[in-house]
Amino acid sequence: QVLLVESGGGLVQPGGSLRLSCVASGSIASIGAMGWYRQAPGKQRELVATITSGGTTNSADSVKGRFTISRDNAKNTVYLQMNSLKPEDTAVYYCYAQSTTTWDDFWGQGTQVTVSS
Repeated sequence: QVLLVESGGGLVQPGGSLRLSCVASGSIASIGAMGWYRQAPGKQRELVATITSGGTTNSADSVKGRFTISRDNAKNTVYLQMNSLKPEDTAVYYCYAQSTTTWDDFWGQGTQVTVSS
């Protein structure tokens, strides 16, 4: 089992920045890809960005150039630096990790990001 705990969400004005963090614990040796998804009210959960254990990243077109995902394997932590935030970025952001042994997906409890003036 892998436990994921997110932090860093909050209320920010349009154009502002936030950094989300997600710390993994438990069976961390089995973790491969990690990433962030988000879910806005009334919408389906969608991919924001992912990063492999080797550092290869992938991100949604809607956040390219504004959001950056990074990972510190020594700290078992994945980050999401969000710049130039827009109201449409408002959502609950979920941390994600995948086991390379069981191929199970693990999710954090979510952290709210609200972009509003």
